[in-house]
Amino acid sequence: MRRAVALAAIAACLLTSLPAHAQDRYPSRPIKLLVPFPAGGPVDVMGRLVAQHLSTTLGQQMIVENRPGAGSTIAGKAITMAEPDGYTLLVGSAATYAIGPTLYPNAGYDPNTFTPIAFVSSVPYVMIARPQAAQRTVGELIAYAKANPGKLNFGIPNGAPPHMLAAWFRNLTATDIVIVPYRGASLVLTDMIGGQVDLGFETTSVTFAHVREGKVRALGVATTSRLPELPDVPTMIEGGVPEFVASSWTGIVAPPGTPRAIVNKLNAEINVGLKSPLLQDRFKQLGAIASPGTPEDFAAFIAKEQPKWVNMVKLSGVQPE
Repeated sequence: MRRAVALAAIAACLLTSLPAHAQDRYPSRPIKLLVPFPAGGPVDVMGRLVAQHLSTTLGQQMIVENRPGAGSTIAGKAITMAEPDGYTLLVGSAATYAIGPTLYPNAGYDPNTFTPIAFVSSVPYVMIARPQAAQRTVGELIAYAKANPGKLNFGIPNGAPPHMLAAWFRNLTATDIVIVPYRGASLVLTDMIGGQVDLGFETTSVTFAHVREGKVRALGVATTSRLPELPDVPTMIEGGVPEFVASSWTGIVAPPGTPRAIVNKLNAEINVGLKSPLLQDRFKQLGAIASPGTPEDFAAFIAKEQPKWVNMVKLSGVQPE
């Protein structure tokens, strides 16, 4: 009997020590990074930059998996249901934390249960137009839209932040501009370059190259002051839309209950990447601002941003498609 009890005790000790041992060896296999939007959009761009860095420093492949749909809530639910072992991560944004859950209240997950790992970046939004558009400024656009209700359209990724910005713009300017939902930012740009879409809101990370090549026209930047990379493009405020300031922010999050040791390791490695000359140079090309910090810093930022985007969804009156 004593021997049986002793063996049972040893077995219990071995079982309870396995998770800690597994954490010490983390990562021992490839890591999946979920992106809630199609390839080519701003969230995807940031996710892939982080994945490339971590693949090198962690010694394990980071597999980027795009899971678009339902305003990013499909990916949000998937991360909630994943094992909290550090092998499934998510690129979190205003869409997964505020917009999607507000548009789809039965999405099946609570974003506040996610485990924040690291704040990656914030990227300004730019109002863009097809290159053939007659309107060259935000002021001219507003005047034309008022005189020709329903003639112009916005191409936007459905349920994503640009959707909210387009609806917010219509609300603030009292204009009737048709909103055309798309599955992702890259599809919007393809149709805008082809002349099928009049207007859109996208980040500098997606638009810089197209603007410089003349494939799309930048009308205004949603910042408090002009961007050094686009010095000739006025702010939306200068264009006659007061307080129109917004940026796309992204960070890496994990399933609820992910061990602190894994969170700390990933946070440290991501911060090293954000401070590296390689990523700093890449971020500068995209107009992105790196935001290295602790998981608590990221959690505090989310707590501040979440209500703002929830209110924007409600103000916009956008309904899920």
